[in-house]
Order: sequence, then structure tokens, then C-alpha cells
Amino acid sequence: MKNGKITEMLGIKYPIFQGGMAWIADAELAAAVSNAGGLGIIAAGNADADYVTTQIRKAKELTDKPFGLNIMLLSPFADEVAQAAADEGVKVITTGAGNPAKYMKLWLDAGIKVIPVVPSITFAKLAVRNGAAAVIAEGGESGGHIGELTTMALVPQVVDTVDIPVIAAGGIADGRGVAAAFALGADAVQIGTRFLSAKECNIHQNYKNKVFKAGDTATIVTGRRLGHPVRSIRNQFAREYSKIEYTDISDEELDAFAAGRLRQAVVDGDEKNGCFLAGQIAALVKEEQTCQEIIEDLMSDTQRVLDKLADLSK
Repeated sequence: MKNGKITEMLGIKYPIFQGGMAWIADAELAAAVSNAGGLGIIAAGNADADYVTTQIRKAKELTDKPFGLNIMLLSPFADEVAQAAADEGVKVITTGAGNPAKYMKLWLDAGIKVIPVVPSITFAKLAVRNGAAAVIAEGGESGGHIGELTTMALVPQVVDTVDIPVIAAGGIADGRGVAAAFALGADAVQIGTRFLSAKECNIHQNYKNKVFKAGDTATIVTGRRLGHPVRSIRNQFAREYSKIEYTDISDEELDAFAAGRLRQAVVDGDEKNGCFLAGQIAALVKEEQTCQEIIEDLMSDTQRVLDKLADLSK
């Protein structure tokens, strides 16, 4: 495949972003993805600036390739993390869970390419007005925080609306998904769930095993009541949350019930009480591979699909 807008803009070999998964996407994973030719992304999550700075510096030690930082704008540490990203010379920032407008001048003045995750055309237009270099159009099939529109519906509408590159995300785990994203007009893809299986991904083995065992209906969406829907693998915690979400429990109690659950999954591997974020595509992820193997497999598989489609069109 020829180089496209995203690969040329960011100086990466392949049009593949690794999702900025909170508690999961650390310096080691991001550096491995970048060394393999994609864009590795460190997740700031709810961490403070000290943690993020340490991860950025560690990634710089592990790779000389471009990598990014994902900032969750709902984080109580968003202001200090935004400043740390500029101070540390991060090349790419992706954002989620909010509007990055208040930080755009800081980041653009620092020469950072800002690429917000958008769940709708409205947010895509806003990103363009704010000076975004590109947008990640993420469908509700993805793991973690999600919007309402599917990838198939969202991506072409965003492509038709904005004049900057579009990265497709949600429900993409193999070459068929990548080729489909290109067909919808995307310039690149962002993949999260498949990278959960990476050998360089430092999540608990129980987490990886839950992904490997997942079926096509293994995930559930919770959190809509609070305005922040999240997709995860069904387990005792997810079922209990779903059961109490629309009872007379207060918002504060509901928040408290979910607090710390992602850490319990990622670090402790607590299969009953943890929150195991994963996308609907989890059933296609069946084995542990290095990031290099994952990306090479994705690109060769994509080329096979594109060649097959070309033959069909003759």
C-alpha cells in the first residue's frame, strides 16, 4: 500500500494507531507499536502529570519513532497533564471524553498534532474549528467509552463533512476491518482490543484470557444513565452494575460502585469484580503475539483483501 495522508503527516510507516486504553496503554506497549511501524499511544487516563511524564520519558528511551499521548479530558488532572505533554515535546495528542478547545493554543504553539476522538459529526466539526490535524471517528463497537453511532454509519459521514484526515475506530481487528475502513473513506485505523493480546501489553493474564474466550455477544454497555457509556466483557461486576443502574440508587453511589474496577481487571486480574474493557470484535482475537507480528499480520491481511476486491472489480 502507498503512503497516505496520515503516514506522511506523522512520519509513521503504517496507517495504524494503537488505542489509548487507560491503565493499559503504557510506555512499553506504545513504544513496541511505534517500533513496529504504527503510532503507539500512551494513555494518561486519570493519572497525574508525574506519572505521565515518567511514561513519556520511558517511551523515548524505548523508541526513536513517533508516539502519542491520549488525554482523557474528564480527568481531574487534565490541566497539568496537558501542560506536561507540551513541556515534554509529545508529537501527537489524541483526546477523549470532552472538548479540548481550552488546550489547543498551548498544544498547537508547541507544534503538537492534535487528533480528537469524535463520536458524531457535531464533534468532528468542532475539532476542525479548533485546529485539529485529524479526527478519530470511533463507533460504538469499540471497548471503553463509546458513542451511539456505529463505525459503519459514523465514518463515511465524518469523511464527507471534514477536510482533514479521518481515522476509523471501533470493531476493527483484522485486514477485513482495515480494508472496510479504507472503503468508507478513512485514511487510517485505530485498534485497541487486538493490542490487548500483545506480548508487550502488561495487563494481567486473566484479562487476556477473557478476551481470548470471548464470543460474539460477550460484551455489554453500562453507564448510559450517567452519560458515559462503557463497553466491557460481561462478568459479575458488569451484570450487577447493569442490574442496579436504573434503580433508585443515587449517581454518587453508582459512581462509587464502579470506582477502581478497571484497575482490578488490569492489575489484579479479578475476574468477578474487575471491569474488562473490550470491543465487540474481541471474538476475533485468539492468540498472543508481539506488536510487530500483529501489525505485520494486519497489513498483509489488508493487502490480501484489497487484492481480492480488485480482482472482483475486473
